[in-house]
Amino acid sequence: MKNAVLHRSRLQAAGRRTLALPAALAAATSLALALAGCGANSNPLEDTSSQPAAGGTAQAPLVVGSSGSTESQTIAEIYAGALRSAGFEVETKPGIGSREVYVKAVEEGSVDIIPDYSGNLLLHLDGNATAASAPDVLAALPAALPEGLKVLEAAPAESKDAMVVTKATAEKYQLSSIEDMAKVCGELTIGANPEFREREYGLPGLEAKYNCVPKDFEPINDYGGPATLKALLTDQIQVADIYTTTPSIEDNDLVVLEDPKNLFIAQQVLPLVKADAVSQDAAAVLDKVSAELRTEDLVDLNRQVSGDEKRSPADAAADWLEAEGFGA
Repeated sequence: MKNAVLHRSRLQAAGRRTLALPAALAAATSLALALAGCGANSNPLEDTSSQPAAGGTAQAPLVVGSSGSTESQTIAEIYAGALRSAGFEVETKPGIGSREVYVKAVEEGSVDIIPDYSGNLLLHLDGNATAASAPDVLAALPAALPEGLKVLEAAPAESKDAMVVTKATAEKYQLSSIEDMAKVCGELTIGANPEFREREYGLPGLEAKYNCVPKDFEPINDYGGPATLKALLTDQIQVADIYTTTPSIEDNDLVVLEDPKNLFIAQQVLPLVKADAVSQDAAAVLDKVSAELRTEDLVDLNRQVSGDEKRSPADAAADWLEAEGFGA
C-alpha cells in the first residue's frame, strides 16, 4: 500500500539522516490489543522507584502512560523511545484506562506524560466548550486544563470521526463533502455506533449543521470496525462513521467526505503532561516527535499493530522512530 511503501522507503533512508539525539532506543511492552483492549499491567498506576535521570541527577524516571487503545499505546511508545534516545530514563505504563482515569493519574503524578486528542480532551475538561476547528480547540485548551497540567505541541496527525462512503457511492451522488451528502441525505442510510443517534456530533449535528436527515440509521456497535466496513461495502449502508486513522479506509479505496462546518471536532494528537515533571529539554524532544507525526503514519502504525502483522506497539514505534531519525 502507498503509505506502507512510503514508510519503508523512509526507513531505508533513515541511516542517511542524523539528528542530535543519542542512539538508544528501547522496546518496552509486547502488546497487540484490539482498539479498546487494555494493557497487561495488573496495576498500571503503582508508584515507580527513584532512578538516576538524564544528566545524572537522582530523580524518578519519566513515566509515559497510555489509554487502553493500541493507537494510544503505540504513540506512548514513540514518546518513550524518543525520550530514551535523548538520554532520559523512562518507564511506560500502558492500558491505564479511560480519560477520566488517566487525566487524574497525571494530576496526581503517577504518570508524567500521556498521548491524548485535542478535541476530546477539551470536551472532557469543559463540557460546554464550543470550539471545533483545530486552531480554536488548541486556543481553548490551556484555560480548561487543571492547575499543574499542560499540553505540548500538537501533531498534524488526527484521529477523528469522519463520514465515509465507497468510491461508487461518491461517484453516483457526486459526493466530496458532507454538504454534498446533505443534498441527497434522504436517499442514504448511515451506519455508526449506537450513540451516534443521540450525540451532538451525530444525527442531531448532521441535521443542525447540514440540514441532513438520512433515510435510515443503522446502529453498528464496532466503532467503524469490520461489521461497519462489511455493511458499507455490501451497500447495506451508504455512509459510515469511521475514524480517519483506520487502515480500512485506504485499503478499500474509501472516500472521506470533507467537513467544512466542523461537525466533528478537531482531534490532533498531543502530549498531556505534568508540568513540573517534564523539563524543557524533555518537552523539546516531544515537540520534535509531534512535528513529524502525521495521520498517514498513524494509519500505517495501526495497520502493523492491529492488522495481520500483529506487531507490538513497541516494535512498530521503534521502526517509526528510526525512519524519522530519532537515533541511529
